[in-house]
Amino acid sequence: MTDLPTDPTQPAPAVEASAEPQILVGVSFEDLFRAQEFLTAATRLAARGELVLRDAVIVAKDEGGATHVKETIDPQPGRSALSGAMWTGLLGLVLGGPVGWVAGLAVGAGAGAVAAHVIDLGISDEWVAWFREAVQPGTSTVALLVSDLNRDALVAEASRFTGAKLVYANLEQSTLDRLADALGSAAPAAPTTAPDPAG
Repeated sequence: MTDLPTDPTQPAPAVEASAEPQILVGVSFEDLFRAQEFLTAATRLAARGELVLRDAVIVAKDEGGATHVKETIDPQPGRSALSGAMWTGLLGLVLGGPVGWVAGLAVGAGAGAVAAHVIDLGISDEWVAWFREAVQPGTSTVALLVSDLNRDALVAEASRFTGAKLVYANLEQSTLDRLADALGSAAPAAPTTAPDPAG
């Protein structure tokens, strides 16, 4: 099992200097499309002012253990739309399975969209590496870096995704428990060691 950070109440890596602590949340799904739906729900929460979405990645691991990390948003101010490469990749996955996914991402990136591989603009390389190890084969994990979070709104939204697993969140224990309960999973195990939060 991959080690977690020593203190889950400490802020996750920041995109930029900010007075608001940044929160890193990872939720795992057995279906890539369900993961995408959760990311869309998070984007909707951001549009309603329930959180500020700083960065998001999807970490998918196939049954053979090969891991793919995809940047899904441009976290620049005023931009939180899914990248063209991500949408094209999802279409390719529908039409051609994993090979279609790769081809779709290449087309999307070639058309001037955000590059298909993760660009470290928010979630640090150390955290991306941690999620690559933590993700189980045959699952997809959405990692969100947020600030200004309305915890009640996140818990309420999570209740629509029962069966998903909370992999990590640097939130206070009471919110961790509520979030895990909403998903119908156990809260993450007590953390032991950490990647460097500063990246």
